[in-house]
Amino acid sequence: MLNDIRVLDLTNVLAGPFCCHQLAHMGAEVIKIEAVGRGDLARQLGPDARLNQEKCGISFLAQNAGKKSLTLNLKSPEGKSIFRKLVETADVVVENFRPGVMDRLGLGYKQLQQVNPQIVYCAISGFGQEGPFRERPAYDQIVQGLSGVMTITGRPGDEPLRVGYPLADTIGGLTAAMAISAALNSKPRGAFLDVAMLDSVLTSMGWIVSNFLNADIIPGQHGNENMTSSPSGTFQTQEGLLNIAANEERQWQALAEHLGCGHLCDDDRFRTREQRKKYRTELRQELEKSLATKPAKQWEDELCALGVPAGIVMTVPEMLAHEQIRQRGLIAEFPSPIGEEKNIALVRTGFLKDGSPVGVTTPPPRLGENNEDLLYGLGYDENEINEFYQKGVI
Repeated sequence: MLNDIRVLDLTNVLAGPFCCHQLAHMGAEVIKIEAVGRGDLARQLGPDARLNQEKCGISFLAQNAGKKSLTLNLKSPEGKSIFRKLVETADVVVENFRPGVMDRLGLGYKQLQQVNPQIVYCAISGFGQEGPFRERPAYDQIVQGLSGVMTITGRPGDEPLRVGYPLADTIGGLTAAMAISAALNSKPRGAFLDVAMLDSVLTSMGWIVSNFLNADIIPGQHGNENMTSSPSGTFQTQEGLLNIAANEERQWQALAEHLGCGHLCDDDRFRTREQRKKYRTELRQELEKSLATKPAKQWEDELCALGVPAGIVMTVPEMLAHEQIRQRGLIAEFPSPIGEEKNIALVRTGFLKDGSPVGVTTPPPRLGENNEDLLYGLGYDENEINEFYQKGVI
């Protein structure tokens, strides 16, 4: 884990904060460096206007628990000096400004290397530090569109469709957290990590990209169908939708027999995997005749007991309330950062360590909540800190 690792988080909104949130869950001390007076833009984003006004927007709460907040004017000489002192004590710097911004501030990787040769510096951007798109601004939807994700999402013939959550931001953040964790394990330590959201998304599209590069298959929209196998997709039942993934021959045969469709195994259209893929529409029609006799939940229980992968289609609230999520401890509660009686609930990270959930123990910080403690820790006294406040340095 990352105990005793100090991370300076200069990021905003989602990809960078999500990266540093994962590092915090894994035990790192994460100090969020925020603009004086306004902080991370995500503090003002979310459906609760009152929380936005308090600079604790729900979008901010989602990926900043466990961090400390230090407001700092990095354009001022004093702010730069404080930041360099922090870098002396740190292991990692993460930023998601446009390429070149930190260099122009005199706080880029080469300048910080002189302060701390072992610093791991991670720059997250839409398109990376090199290439013709280098200077372009980027948000999640822009990257989803450019990467091709939107052209493979939805049903055949539909307009291109974005994935229903910030896929590019999230994958970019995970890629950065993985790269940082690996770099911290290198000896000697010290690296410049250039993480592009576009590259990260394309990397995650492994089979789609490989099918084109190696088999000249143009990626397209397939709705809920898994084009590598059949029957594998979403099926209508008497009540509700059911996902079935009978990807192995034995699973297909068990499915057909249980549905009373054993004769389909001897049908020339469905005898082999390739034939079932070719006649997937006809196969779906045959199977849905039997599936229409029971609700999706009953079929789910029966098929899973036979070793045939199946699952009902659930809403997000339904899954979050499920015993599966409760038993794994994925959801953690924290005191409200603005002093309300009601706790806030946030997701931890997606793995257990030695059978126990991994996660932070403190709520997302108020803007500048840790200013004094951190500055005292760097050796500044009360008079100096008061002067920093008066001059707008912090």
